[in-house]
Amino acid sequence: GTIHLFRKSQRSLFGKLTHEFRLVAADRRSWKILLFGAINLICIGFLLMWCSSTNSIALTAYTYLTIFDLFSLVTCLISYWVMMKKPSPVYSFGFERFEVLAVFASTVLAQLGALFILKESAERFLEQPEIHTGRLLVGTFVALFFNLFTMLSIRNKPFAYVSEAASTSWLQEHVADLSRSICGIIPGLSSIFLPRMNPFVLIDIAGALALCITYMLIEINNYFAVDTASAIAIALMTFGTMYPMSVYSGKVLLQTTPPHVIGQLDKLLREVSTLDGVLEVRNEHFWTLGFGTLAGSVHVRIRRDANEQMVLAHVTNRLYTLVSTLTVQIFKDDWIRPTLSSVPIANNILNLSDHHVIPMPSLKAADNLNPVTSTPAKPSSPPPEFSFNTPGKNVSPVILLNTQTRPYGLGFNHGSAPYSSVLNQGFGIPGMGATQGFRTGFTNVPSRYGTNARGQPRP
Repeated sequence: GTIHLFRKSQRSLFGKLTHEFRLVAADRRSWKILLFGAINLICIGFLLMWCSSTNSIALTAYTYLTIFDLFSLVTCLISYWVMMKKPSPVYSFGFERFEVLAVFASTVLAQLGALFILKESAERFLEQPEIHTGRLLVGTFVALFFNLFTMLSIRNKPFAYVSEAASTSWLQEHVADLSRSICGIIPGLSSIFLPRMNPFVLIDIAGALALCITYMLIEINNYFAVDTASAIAIALMTFGTMYPMSVYSGKVLLQTTPPHVIGQLDKLLREVSTLDGVLEVRNEHFWTLGFGTLAGSVHVRIRRDANEQMVLAHVTNRLYTLVSTLTVQIFKDDWIRPTLSSVPIANNILNLSDHHVIPMPSLKAADNLNPVTSTPAKPSSPPPEFSFNTPGKNVSPVILLNTQTRPYGLGFNHGSAPYSSVLNQGFGIPGMGATQGFRTGFTNVPSRYGTNARGQPRP
């Protein structure tokens, strides 16, 4: 085959992932995340073994939160990788949407795990197995300690932003109501309970509390069904906590405009429209590029005598306070003077000094005319639209350029004639006979404007 000496070797998908992982691992900030990830895998292995030995589905549901912590660590690594990468011709806006996609995938997988727990719990209600509590409490405290230690030790920028920007879950709302009641009795706890609680820490504490109640009820009364009830409660709390984050990250992926910045954008656009030289602001589109990053594009129409660079600088200065990635297209006003005539004018039309009468087209036939009204008679079948030649239908438009003397009428004969001559000659038809008329029989018509019927000058 042909040997290509300077052809660049194509890397496989695994090779590309390995190269990018080495790029992230070269940063010392990622070593801590990799260490927590290795500990997380060991902890998940032990928890899954204890779930199998205790036969507890509630502990399994709580273990899924530890698996979610592993996804959050991967998301944190992706966030570091995004900060290292620069925009490329393929990804002109950068790689910030990768961390949005990672958050969306993590929350959706957590909700799928909650749905799996709900399905298994529904089957256990039909046949409740025996629960062994030997390692149930140990697994609960190991998972709680590791989850809280991971959440509080590592600054996960994507999840921290989403947890604050997304709407509150039903668990947060109920805890906030309870906190208000407690702070009403003990005001000193307002600095601890009243601020918005971290949803991940809240679900970890609530899940551990449910498992402790399960352990006590099984040890005291051998009430094994409480394990299934606790699993359903943990699954519902997981689904309710992850759902608002999935909605928020999904809206970012769909390039929607955040609701909390719509008012500010409208105010800035009104300010831009009042700048000197700006005529119109249109085709504006703003969307969320990443977490905390807003991108947008706008078209600005300016006056023909305005300075493009000056207007561009002012528009960018106004919008850059809110839109970090901005594209502004400046174009000047495109109005043009209307042309007088689209067809060449004949020479004989330009000389209208004596006769300012434009010839009218003749009718198709006179046999269809009504002798009383000089209009086409109604045939047996409905006539087509414009059945007779109206002025201007088949004649090219002509513009009168003589400004000295203007015609009295375009093909309209005006004047007076004896009543008997009207009856003798009949109603005049445009285009028929020696005289030009339009639905009238008046024949004594002056040919110049400014003279009356008797040839005397008009005052």
